[in-house]
Formats: sequence, C-alpha cells, structure tokens
Amino acid sequence: MKWFTLKIIFLFTLAIFVDYSIGEGAPRSTADWSVQKVMAPFPQSTTTRIAIIGDTGTGERAYAPGFSAVQKAMRDTVPDALLHLGDFVYQPEPFPNSCPDRYIEEIKKTLVAPYPLRLFVAGDNDLPPKKNKPKASGCWDKIDPLDSGFDLSDKNIPQPRNFEGTRVVGNALIGIIHNYPWQDPTPWLQPRIQEARKKGLWVILAVHEPALTTAWYRDKRDTVLKQLNALNPDLVLAGNQHSYERFHPIGSIEDGTLKTVKSESGKYQSGDGAIHIVSGGGGATFKPFADMQENEEHTAPKDVFDALAKRALMNHFITLDISPDILKGTVWRVCVRDEPHDKWNPRWKSRQEFWNTITLECDGKPEGVTVYEEFEIQDKTRKPYSLTPPLGAEPM
Repeated sequence: MKWFTLKIIFLFTLAIFVDYSIGEGAPRSTADWSVQKVMAPFPQSTTTRIAIIGDTGTGERAYAPGFSAVQKAMRDTVPDALLHLGDFVYQPEPFPNSCPDRYIEEIKKTLVAPYPLRLFVAGDNDLPPKKNKPKASGCWDKIDPLDSGFDLSDKNIPQPRNFEGTRVVGNALIGIIHNYPWQDPTPWLQPRIQEARKKGLWVILAVHEPALTTAWYRDKRDTVLKQLNALNPDLVLAGNQHSYERFHPIGSIEDGTLKTVKSESGKYQSGDGAIHIVSGGGGATFKPFADMQENEEHTAPKDVFDALAKRALMNHFITLDISPDILKGTVWRVCVRDEPHDKWNPRWKSRQEFWNTITLECDGKPEGVTVYEEFEIQDKTRKPYSLTPPLGAEPM
C-alpha cells in the first residue's frame, strides 16, 4: 500500500511537470496559437503596474546605450507586466537570411526574464524582409513564443487572426491588433470589449503603427482611426515612430472631424474619448518629426496638431498604474551620457543638415531617469469586477 501511494504521488507530480513544460517551453505554431499559458489573475481590488516600451535597441542599427539605460530603468519600476509595441531587432544588412540567436538571447535577458507576464505586438521590423522593408529582421518566429499569450476566447464569436488577441491584466483588458495587413478588428474585438465593460474593466488597445501621429503623417482618420475610436477604448498605444507623442482624448470620428477634450493638467474622465499615445523611444535612433524636416507631404494638418498634448524625441518608457477607478500613466525620460568618441549616435542619419536646428529632449540635461509627464483617466462609476463569472457564462 505504501509503494502504491508513492507511485501515485510520483505520477501526479510528473504530469504537472510535463504540463508546465509544454505550456512554458514549447514554441507556438499557428495551429496551437489558442493554447495559452495559465497563471493566477491579478486581484482586481489592487493596482496593477504595466510597463510600456516600443522600438527597442537590439541590433546594430539601433542606439544600444539608450536601450541599455531604458531597460534597466524600466526593470527598476518593478512592473507586474510588460507590453512591447513592436520592432525588437534592427539587423544591419538588407534581406537578412537568418535571425542570429544573439538577438534572441538579449531579448530573453532584458525583455522576458524580468517580467512575469509579457504581451508582444509584431512590428514591421520583426517580420520577414520584403521589397518595401528590406531590412526587416525576420525574427518574429523566435520572438513570438517568448510572450505570455492571450486569454482563451468564446468559440461562438468571431476569432482574431494570428498575432492578435486579448488578455485581462488586473483591471484592464489589453487588446493586441496586428497591422500587416491592416484589417478592421471590430468583428472579433467588439464582443470582448463589451464583456470587459460589463465587468468594469479599462480597455487598452495596442498596435504597431499609430493611427494618429505628427511624426510622419498619413491620413487614417476614415480608416484605422475611425475603426479604433468606434470601439471606445480608453487608451490606444502604438510604436513605429521613434518618438513620444500623447494626444488629448478624441471621440468617435464623424465626417473626418477630430472631436477633442483638452486638459492642461493631463487629467481626464472616462468617456472623454480615446487617448492615443506613440511610444517608440526604447532604443531605436530618433527620426525628426516631419515638420522639423520641412517635409510638407508628411507634416500633419492643423487639427491634428490641435489635438496634440505633448511630444518629444527621447529615450523613454511608460508605466500604467491601473486601479478600478483610476488609470494613471507616468512617462519616464531616460537621459544617457553622450560619449562623442564612441560609435553610437542616437540620431537617425546624423549627418543630415536638419539636425543643425533640432534638439533632443535630453540635450543639456543630466544623465539619469526623471518623470517627463503624467496623465490619468478617472472614473468613479465602475462596477466591481468579479472573478467568478455568472453561471453558464462562456470565457471571454
């Protein structure tokens, strides 16, 4: 009897170990994208901290000192989760035929190991190279299995494409949307947002290319911007542009008009509209805003500038502290000592003449990490979130 009991305990322990190994270690193919890692939910009565970063500095074409300083500062804020907005690797040569493991090892060390939960957006630099993006790294197949995956979805509603999905993190629903090619996410995302709102959750959407930017303007107000704002998210996060931009809340787009609620203090009420933020200062070299380059074709029109709250060329990251009633954002400016004799330069095409009249946010500031700005969304009418779904309810 004693031997039989020990044997049962051994087999049970082995089963748990094998299940954990499959969930945590195996690369995810397209076929098993819906198989997710399981972890305990964050208590909704507490505040959850999510770190946001985009366009990091792994690879020879980036600004390695900036990335090193940003990832250290970000780790020091002790977030519960990391949301990466895409573009992990910048390979040096066009049409690379492989993704060297040294990039992946650095990503594991800096963007995976320190964070118990990770959500990754696929950037255009992460996908296989093609004619109009010859220096894309092709590393996504190795990067994708390193994130924490999405929540299981109700099979009775439309399903997202590969690299898309949602995950509840504390008091927020995080929606990851794939850009390549862009496809209206409303059919699969709207039902999930409606369920999240019933539970009193904040709604945060993440894409790689911004729907709204003054960095390199392309008019998306009747397509991407309209579709995203119609979902009524609280926050829309994007990377791609190597800068920081925050816009005042913008409501639903009607007849191409941007209806903006402004606040000099950076404090807003839920329902004011979607706050769009571009966060691409994780380590990529800085590309000046189009108006700074005197590029009229890609300079944003006046109503877009009128909706802009803040912008800067700087290494940075964002932390979101999310409680049931307040979503608070802190933008951390990371200034690195400029060594004139090393090979690194934070400026894209640093020999271009336009740099003679353009300053970076950290120019003249001491080395270190400081708060660049804060913003928050307040809501006093949220329903308490229940960890126990109603009887018969399907998983979201």
